[in-house]
Amino acid sequence: MSTNGIYDKQAEAYEAMISKQPDLAGVIYEKKPYEGLDVLDLGAGSGRLSMLLAGDVRSLICTDIAQPMLDILDDKLSEAYNSRNWTTVVADHRSLPIDSSSVDLIVSGWSISYLADLSHDDWRENLELVMTELQRVLRPGGTIVILETMGTGTETPNPPDFLTGYYEQLEHQYRFNHQWIRTDYVFETVEEALHHTGFFFGEELTDKIQANQWSTVPECAGIWWKHV
Repeated sequence: MSTNGIYDKQAEAYEAMISKQPDLAGVIYEKKPYEGLDVLDLGAGSGRLSMLLAGDVRSLICTDIAQPMLDILDDKLSEAYNSRNWTTVVADHRSLPIDSSSVDLIVSGWSISYLADLSHDDWRENLELVMTELQRVLRPGGTIVILETMGTGTETPNPPDFLTGYYEQLEHQYRFNHQWIRTDYVFETVEEALHHTGFFFGEELTDKIQANQWSTVPECAGIWWKHV
């Protein structure tokens, strides 16, 4: 099954897996204090970032290409917050149904990479379209924060080869700042780690988990940010 198929058909399993990762609210806040801001979560999925922001922002637009992921997010937000300050929208990153100059902060977690990996002959064009859209919807003085993988099952950054071109473009072409952090998955047992990660990452990771008897699965993430 493709990764996109997983987001459509195994959204609940994906949500169960990412729920074992750390709270990244402080990481985002460090780049841009977000109280009272209008925020776009690009590729929001089941809400890994949206759930951290909704209680403090003025408004939150959550876009994703997979409706099942947004359904989970909408249920979670409805349960957690009384005031509905969010909207969920099925949208392609390259053509956003969002007004120009309408948001103060854009966050995007583990999402743009699906359009900008080297398996796409037109990955540079895809990235340019995404960046143009982000610049369009962002207000002057706004901030973009992007998180992407720097390797799962590794304790220091080891980004996949098919993403290094994208990351180089972010830093050199689009002038983003960059750092990396750990985003480990913390499970109670090795068996739980195997159960919750295999469907997404496959045998390469589950073999590592078994060999190292990991209940905590190491992962590194990159953070790219830019003030406009």
